[in-house]
Amino acid sequence: MFEPLCCDMPLHPTWPDLVGRLLLTLLAGFLIGLNREARGHTAGLRTTILVGLAACVAMVQANMLLDVSGKGPDSFVRMDVMRLALGVLTGVGFIGGGAILRRGDLVTGVTTAATMWIMTMIGLAFGGGQFGLGAIATVLTLVTLQALKWVDLNIPRKHKAMLAISWPKGSPPDLGQLVRPLKYDARFVCMEHNAAQDRFVFSYRLEWKQPDAKEPSTEVLTVVGQHFEVERFEIVGEKAP
Repeated sequence: MFEPLCCDMPLHPTWPDLVGRLLLTLLAGFLIGLNREARGHTAGLRTTILVGLAACVAMVQANMLLDVSGKGPDSFVRMDVMRLALGVLTGVGFIGGGAILRRGDLVTGVTTAATMWIMTMIGLAFGGGQFGLGAIATVLTLVTLQALKWVDLNIPRKHKAMLAISWPKGSPPDLGQLVRPLKYDARFVCMEHNAAQDRFVFSYRLEWKQPDAKEPSTEVLTVVGQHFEVERFEIVGEKAP
């Protein structure tokens, strides 16, 4: 039989036990926050530590109030101390929502919000005296943020860009046939007429697949530039590193 990795929550925890819970939460928040800080994300070292400590303190307080929970014979109020943990999770939801930003097709901050969420759960685990569970969750979180980052960067995913070219004729050229051998897909979007220079500017939406770790190739611009004058090329919907 395997020994359990977590201990039961005592009704009367000692101060060394409580200090140990806070220090373990501080260590977990430091390790996870250091990863986010090194990558320049909004919720960095201090934010991650504070979120974890807030969850830990709430769970410690719930632990200390366990023996006074319930409803007395002359009371109409029932104390449910486990609602403290639910309140902390709700509050972190607001922090995570503030970390998520959307600008057009670009959405950032989702991983940061998820990090705040899992850090809250780690703080609750340590605050409740579940040291094994908190330690395993910390290790798995670090593996996900650090080791799996390489996997995420090397997964081929769809990229998009806007390409505008000049063309003397009033009908759009078949740009898709030109870039298809390069594994690009071109879709006509709109047309503008430059009366001063008596030319037409056609805009296309380019789509292709490549890993985020690989720099976008300029080969497609070289091929298009041999037949048309490139007015604008703008990558849209790129993920923040």
